[in-house]
Amino acid sequence: MILHRLIAGLALGLVAMTAAQAASNWPSRPIRLIATYGPGSSIDIIARLIAKPLSEQLGQSVVVENKPGAGGDLGTDFVAKADKDGYTIGFASAGPITVNPNARAKMPYDAMKDLAPVAMVATGPNVLLVNPSLPVNNLQELIAYIKANPDKVSFASAGMGTSGHIAGEMFQHLSKTTILHVPYKGNSEAITDTLGGRTSMVISGVPPILSFVKSGQLRAIAVADVKRSPLLPNVPTVAEAGLPGAESVAWYGIVAPAGTPPEILDRLHDEINKAVNTPEVQEKFSNLGIVAASDSRADFGKRMMDEHARFKELFKQINLVMD
Repeated sequence: MILHRLIAGLALGLVAMTAAQAASNWPSRPIRLIATYGPGSSIDIIARLIAKPLSEQLGQSVVVENKPGAGGDLGTDFVAKADKDGYTIGFASAGPITVNPNARAKMPYDAMKDLAPVAMVATGPNVLLVNPSLPVNNLQELIAYIKANPDKVSFASAGMGTSGHIAGEMFQHLSKTTILHVPYKGNSEAITDTLGGRTSMVISGVPPILSFVKSGQLRAIAVADVKRSPLLPNVPTVAEAGLPGAESVAWYGIVAPAGTPPEILDRLHDEINKAVNTPEVQEKFSNLGIVAASDSRADFGKRMMDEHARFKELFKQINLVMD
């Protein structure tokens, strides 16, 4: 018995030593950064912006891989089940972390237990946009048109549980309207179909839609934030447009599999913050209308938990079920 305990103790010590050595040598090979939405999405754009300086700082390639599907759940599940060694991390948002777990009956992972917060990267508002063929110029005209034409208006989103979807549900709840929701596998598809008139409106973050608003291919109706976007200064906030409470600010952050050594998580956090604060990234963020964030790992984790609890209560009120 004593011999067995001795052997077990030695084995545990060896495992701990091996893990510590691996953490001290990290990174010794390329890192996979999983973008949980498709090419052209806000997450894809931002992930690629920070991958370059992060690669230079770490001395290893940080390779962005798109794994879209199921409102971000597919890529997030991949990260949750990845090896806990810091070589697979995920670029995620509220959808698969705090929304879907409260709106789906079954989830392939437990976001609060299976994922470790690494770093907040940025925040940015959603914008409600319509195809210019829709005969509306402001939010009140849009609400009136939807009520007068209940079967003619649909809204596109990047998928079930995405911030655009939730913003659309909140809009319907507060405006007392009913709109057909058309979910896509990513933001680019949702925007494309709204550009083509196959859907009437789309709710999206600023980065993917800015050029279309400037060209007149999409009409921005309202910004879902407490203040106007500096990139869309003539577009009112939802409160200014007469629908307070419909604010929807998206956040973007990096997570890792729970159980990843804290030394690696701390290093990742510090290097990501450094990458985000480089002049080049700061300038590009500003051009995209998003704001860099630099929460501590603990603050990011608290944000995830607080938002998880808030959405749980909200979804009960609006009776949101996505299955």
